[in-house]
Amino acid sequence: MRKLFRLDNTAKCHPSVVWWFGAHQDPLGAIAQRWFEALRSCGPDVEETLHDGQPTACVDGAAFAYVDAFTSHVNVGFFQGAELPDPEGMLEGSGKFMRHVKLRPDAEVDPTALSALIDAAYADVKTRLKME
Repeated sequence: MRKLFRLDNTAKCHPSVVWWFGAHQDPLGAIAQRWFEALRSCGPDVEETLHDGQPTACVDGAAFAYVDAFTSHVNVGFFQGAELPDPEGMLEGSGKFMRHVKLRPDAEVDPTALSALIDAAYADVKTRLKME
């Protein structure tokens, strides 16, 4: 198990994250908002910050997921995504650790499967925190 990626300056409702969503008032921003709300609601210990321009969800400063809006899609990304169970094959990416799910306004996403990935990422970070 690799070391957690830690971020400083997290908060329950971080002003930079609020600003980011205010600047993304379009269909892609709405998709990102929906799934970031899912990250926020994983547990009472979830905090947030803006990291590399992306709203990022953390527990005790350990980043577990993020959202980002691009020109034609939204990514819901997972910092330990390479180790998450993905029975639906939704995760993309080839890096050592991170993976993401690409969401497009004109394509359906399986909300149950994406919610399961989010729940798994949250459970994973909680387990890793206990092992530190």
